[in-house]
Amino acid sequence: MTKRNIRLLLAFDGTVYSGWQRQKNAPTVQGEIEECLLRMTEAKITLHGAGRTDAGVHALGMVANFRTDTRIPCPAFVRGLNCMLPPDIRILEATVMPDQFHSRFSAIGKTYRYTICTAPVQPPTERLYATHVPRQLDAVLIKTALNQIIGSHDFSSFEGTGSRDLETDGFAGRGAMRILYQAEFTSEAMRPDTWFFRFTGNGFLRHMVRNLVGTLLLVGSGRITPDEFTAILQSRDRAQAGATAPAHGLLLEKVLYEPFASSP
Repeated sequence: MTKRNIRLLLAFDGTVYSGWQRQKNAPTVQGEIEECLLRMTEAKITLHGAGRTDAGVHALGMVANFRTDTRIPCPAFVRGLNCMLPPDIRILEATVMPDQFHSRFSAIGKTYRYTICTAPVQPPTERLYATHVPRQLDAVLIKTALNQIIGSHDFSSFEGTGSRDLETDGFAGRGAMRILYQAEFTSEAMRPDTWFFRFTGNGFLRHMVRNLVGTLLLVGSGRITPDEFTAILQSRDRAQAGATAPAHGLLLEKVLYEPFASSP
């Protein structure tokens, strides 16, 4: 019997999880879903995620896929998994995809959002989803620095240890070169003390967004200039950049793919 390739679109609150990737002695999003798939299908299933989010990072649009010979309809996967999963993980869609689809290797890009609260006192309901920076930031300086990272660059200066995607399953790694299509810093009219960094690129190194944010906060605080930020980028030296911003402010908004025709 030919196995179906099932794509899941899911969202999760990463507060209590040690990231996406399965671990032996810690709760993870992948581990929770695989355990529920085992109960549904009575077979051990490996769930392939589009990326490995860190502990405490959230997602609105994570994509994962798995192969199964069960005939369970896709809508039943959505209902069944959501009945078994804890309330901080939810399956939004399940779709049968062509066999060549892979949630990670078929992706052409991702969009991440990082949320900052600049109010003197942070509302407690936001403490798990926005990093508190209790001072005004210079948005013009930050946006000037952001303009310098649009396009193709070596992001070694903002790379976490061990993040290089070397050759895996026949797919060649790219080193530290990445392309950023979008890099923005915006606020909402109704929430002037809440600011959003948003980055869309063809891929991201480990901790890259959080390291960029940590360094851009130095720009917005006037501790370094946009030109110094550019020099840090060009130095390819992680020691020159700022601290890694906390994980809980980061959210995976969307994973981008070329159009794929779904299987019947």
